[in-house]
This record gives sequence, structure tokens and C-alpha cells, in this order.
Amino acid sequence: MTDTGRDTVHEETVQQQTTAEESFYDRVGGEQTFRRLVHLFYQGVAQDELLRPMYPEEDLGPAEERFALFLMQYWGGPRTYSQHRGHPRLRMRHVPFKVDRAAHDAWLRHMRTALDQLALPAEDDRELWQYLAYAAASMINTAG
Repeated sequence: MTDTGRDTVHEETVQQQTTAEESFYDRVGGEQTFRRLVHLFYQGVAQDELLRPMYPEEDLGPAEERFALFLMQYWGGPRTYSQHRGHPRLRMRHVPFKVDRAAHDAWLRHMRTALDQLALPAEDDRELWQYLAYAAASMINTAG
């Protein structure tokens, strides 16, 4: 077999493996799913007396966009978040805000409501929820 033939076989094998290894992002519906999740989440945040003050912008749109891009990238989608904002540095970005147990609980309550509306398959729901619960817990920076 010539080197060119070997390269073609290798490329086809890599293509088959890539197709077989579907990302979580693709499996759950890609950009549309993550944008819907984040939009539903921010609908709850907009009405929340504890969380709303943590978003100083008049319009929640920019925060919604940043969060959607972050989640899409984290779960295997486009790397747009890092291209625009660099490394996520989630804890550092949340330091200016008082994130205590009450904020944690409120955040998770709105996220659970949003996630329930997606009606993902149970295994995907569980995987996403476990990450979100872990991320919320790691943002706590204030006792109480």
C-alpha cells in the first residue's frame, strides 16, 4: 500500500471514530438545547429578588449569552466562549458577588426548573444536573 493509500485509510478511520464518539453537546441537541436551557434559567433569575442583583446589567441578555456559550463549549460545542473571553475562570469571575448557600439554592432551583422543561433522556439529565450541582457548590464564596 502506498503512503497515500495509508493516509486515506487513516483519515477514514479517524472520521468513523469521530462520528461514533458523539459529544454530549451533539447528543442532547446542540446549540438549540443549551440556548433554551439558559434562556429558561434566566427567566427565573429575572424574577428572583436574591439573584437578580448579581446581574448588574439592565438587560440579562449579555449574561445569558455568556452562560450559553460557556455551557456549549464545556459540553463539546464550539469554543466561542474562550475565543471571546479567554479561560473561563469561573470562581474568579464570581468573586465580586456574595454567593452563599441561599444563592446556591436559588440558582439550582431555577436551573432545575429549566432543565425539567427540556425533558432530556434520564441519563443525559442526570449527567448535566450533576455537573450543574457541582459547579454551583464550587461558586460558594461566603458563609451562610
